[in-house]
Amino acid sequence: MVDSGPGLRSGATPLAVRMRPRSLDEVAGQRHLLTPGSPLVALASDRSGESGSVSVILWGPPGTGKTTLAQAIARSSGRKFVEFSAVTAGVRDVRQVMEEARASRDLYGLSTVLFLDEIHRFTKAQQDALLPGVENGWVILVAATTENPSFSVISPLLSRSLLLTLELLTDDDLGVLVDRAVDDPRGLAGRVRLEPEARAAIIRLASGDARRALTALEAAAVAASQTATEGTDEPTDVAEPVKPEITADVVARAVDRALLRYDRNGDEHYDVISAFIKSVRGSDVDAALHYLARMIEAGEDPRFIARRIIVLASEDIGMADPAALGVAVAAADAVQYIGMPEGRIPLAQAVVHLATAPKSNAAYLGIDQAIADVRAGKAGPVPSHLRDAHYPGAKRLGHGKGYVYPHDDPIGVVPQEYLPESLRGAVYYEPTEHGNEREVFARLAKLRRIVRGGR
Repeated sequence: MVDSGPGLRSGATPLAVRMRPRSLDEVAGQRHLLTPGSPLVALASDRSGESGSVSVILWGPPGTGKTTLAQAIARSSGRKFVEFSAVTAGVRDVRQVMEEARASRDLYGLSTVLFLDEIHRFTKAQQDALLPGVENGWVILVAATTENPSFSVISPLLSRSLLLTLELLTDDDLGVLVDRAVDDPRGLAGRVRLEPEARAAIIRLASGDARRALTALEAAAVAASQTATEGTDEPTDVAEPVKPEITADVVARAVDRALLRYDRNGDEHYDVISAFIKSVRGSDVDAALHYLARMIEAGEDPRFIARRIIVLASEDIGMADPAALGVAVAAADAVQYIGMPEGRIPLAQAVVHLATAPKSNAAYLGIDQAIADVRAGKAGPVPSHLRDAHYPGAKRLGHGKGYVYPHDDPIGVVPQEYLPESLRGAVYYEPTEHGNEREVFARLAKLRRIVRGGR
């Protein structure tokens, strides 16, 4: 029989909890916050607990180590540590902690680290109750949030705290965590063998989330152990039982999710995003949704997808449907606000809008041609009648002289040179006759005839 051990039993403490770092040295990722002398390192290294430190708000996506950092600080420093969640704590709880923290400081000279998870769920009144303790140094607040603190944390508390932004863990960071969990006595203690393809699959599915990676690993370990146990007909007195193997198929079954052949850093990443862009540009909405689904299911960063959609809206739709850019930006904002998996819905809406919209790359071609001329030295001085005439002495230099104010004209457009002398007559924007640009085409022709005096 294969010894599954307590680390593989579903009733045991979750692997993600058991593998929480015991010190900042064990934290994977977030190196930008853990350099020597940084606020978090200073807070953790003060073993006396007597020197003052600044309160911090940790802002980042789920699974990036906010709670881990707070608990590592608690284990490393000599301060008193109090932890509660904004989901269950009320104003009375906050005030009680403040009173106890003030007593600890006054009687023993010992400050208190207060870790508050999900501070964005606190009401204004609850956050107000934190202010006296933070301002007077009774507590050092370490608050965690997945939402933008500028919108979810009151200004007085923000101004008294240092905002630290956590980043999604890289694949290398996740690899360190997974490998450590396989071998560490607190984790799986080497009782399973993790195949390289399965390791890559777990990292890919985690998409920067440490908790998700360790949860998937634990589920796969349980599945591999059960499969090995059910499939063995060997006698129980075998000296060296074979370790259960975690394969890519085991991971797929364990997490109930299809594993796509998609490497976020390899050729498949570029092939899929290229096919996605070309499908939108080619107005094939079904193909566009297919490639969007492949990216989402493979764990592609939704912010990357949203950025590509924004670029598409201007590069390939442009003035043929000016509303497309607004739709794309709104989808990106929505993903930021609500996260995944719900974020797939506004992303899909934006993709459908862009794929079915009329297409024009005229604005994109226009700016590139204008930039090419500037780089080639085709610039020339700004015409004197267009120069700033508001500062003392400007009029003496002839700045603004002869400028005609278009709003004074009945039709709001006047004959007037706007380009430098060396570029007179240059044309950069040439609208198509697709969608909204059909109207722009006719209007622009009339505008150019008036502004350029019939040229």
